[in-house]
Amino acid sequence: MSITSALVLYAVIWFMTFFVALPIRLQTQGDLGEIVPGTHAGAPEHHHLKKKAKITTLVAAVLWLLIAGIIFSGLIDVRAFDWMTWMAGA
Repeated sequence: MSITSALVLYAVIWFMTFFVALPIRLQTQGDLGEIVPGTHAGAPEHHHLKKKAKITTLVAAVLWLLIAGIIFSGLIDVRAFDWMTWMAGA
């Protein structure tokens, strides 16, 4: 795995983890009963983005270490996903 693919793998893991973490502990205006005129009731009031970004960074680092370790160990390689046996001759 090159440096570029390692960074791309980390970025993909980070964003996927962040999108999973976004709705956790989200308090909307509708939940609090204080809807600002002209906004949707589902608009976030307290989103805790800084805390979620920090937690996401830590979780993504652990997941990246696990996935990169599996890739570097050779336990799973690209041929494991060759269900149509297109790479049999290569």
